[in-house]
Amino acid sequence: MAKYLIQILTILVVVYSLSSCEDEKYLNSNDVQLRFSVDTVMFDTIFTTIGSTTRHLKIYNPYSEKVLISKVSLAGGDASSFRLNINGIVGNEAFNIEVPAKDSIYVFVEVTVDPNGQDLPMVIKDSIIFTTNANVQDINLIAWGQDFNLIKSEIIKTTTWTDQKPYLVYNYAYVDSLETLTIEAGAKIFFHKGAGLYAKGTIIAEGTFEKQIVFQGDRLENDYKQIPDQWSGIMLFSGSHGNVFNYANIRNANIGLQVGTLEQEGKATVSITNSRIENMAYAGIFGLKSDIFAYNIVVANCGFYTTALLVGGSYEFYHSTMANYWGRYSTRNTSSLVISNVLIVENSNGSKVEYLGALEKATFGNCIIYGNNNLEVELGHNEDVAFNYLFDHCILQVPDTFRTSDKAHYNNVWKGMKYDPLFINPFENNYELDTLSPAKDVGSLVYSEMFPVDLNNVSRIDDNGPDLGAFERIENDKE
Repeated sequence: MAKYLIQILTILVVVYSLSSCEDEKYLNSNDVQLRFSVDTVMFDTIFTTIGSTTRHLKIYNPYSEKVLISKVSLAGGDASSFRLNINGIVGNEAFNIEVPAKDSIYVFVEVTVDPNGQDLPMVIKDSIIFTTNANVQDINLIAWGQDFNLIKSEIIKTTTWTDQKPYLVYNYAYVDSLETLTIEAGAKIFFHKGAGLYAKGTIIAEGTFEKQIVFQGDRLENDYKQIPDQWSGIMLFSGSHGNVFNYANIRNANIGLQVGTLEQEGKATVSITNSRIENMAYAGIFGLKSDIFAYNIVVANCGFYTTALLVGGSYEFYHSTMANYWGRYSTRNTSSLVISNVLIVENSNGSKVEYLGALEKATFGNCIIYGNNNLEVELGHNEDVAFNYLFDHCILQVPDTFRTSDKAHYNNVWKGMKYDPLFINPFENNYELDTLSPAKDVGSLVYSEMFPVDLNNVSRIDDNGPDLGAFERIENDKE
């Protein structure tokens, strides 16, 4: 009896095995064609030796039966600059990957570019090969890499940064007292997360219209184009004099440009001209008891203030656009422009310290201060020290209750929503004027003759009158 029982069990095992094999059958045609979410996985420019963000593609099985991919691999193998995660398997090749019927799997891709000693961008290529039933398909991989000069926790003596290849700052670059950092036209300065450029000495960043200087984070993928707080920012300590930023683009930091510090004696001085400061988590320009001279600048899209001028100082802004349409990442309850001769700082123990400074001058000529809040100008006045300011030929986004009748402080001011300057597209950082803008042709000739060319290198003195802000609109005759 036991003999027959063993035979019966053997037969059952064989039948079960055959049944299991039947369940594991895969589509075995040589005509099997996987489908892919993209035909090329592309990476924007990344820096040599710095890992990229992760890209992915989906592999689809369009059939009603399971498909077994016998091999997925990088054509370049282990020598490739690319790295794969194949349906959860980390490595540059994997075998016998099942794709269920009418289902899909993921392949994730990263890349690191090795330096090659060249100054120009390089192209790195490879491909992912999929072998299914002896049928071979592939997906192209392309990345653009850029060699760079690494500045890591460095104290800068007098030197010049050129436009030959970009600079990548890790942690900080610190311009020491009595030293000068000269940045040539066309130079590109990139900052790793948390890094910043600090100066007790002097920074001379003298760009041109054709060769502008760029300061921004080191993530160059399109997804990071307008993300703030990618790096710390530029700080000029009190006592730092003669700083120049001309045709400079400062983007995506925490504070774009801090001018002055509370802890140090004296003041910082800077000229900011023909420049854009945009997409800051906190503030675009943060001035503390210092001197700022500016014209043809755009300061825009900041989490708290486009411009804060605190504890007094001396400030002049001409043909400048301060526009704050923040709201993509969080709600903003602050005014775009804040001017104050007092600042109260609360310490960690709950005590408060009051800083006072005479506001010698805060002049805004032919400017636009506007945004998506009802009150975009805030004034903080302590009567114990001077508080001198003037808005001359300006559009201000303030409520009707905001008093502008004092001619000592307001001359030809247009206020409120009915004077919306009609920027072409402020949500895409385009602050040029629409043809129906109330900012057209109403500026003071005094300022336009001082600064006859706008941020786009267009003349302000060739039509019916100068426009307010950094951009002059010239109508096409056909229009």
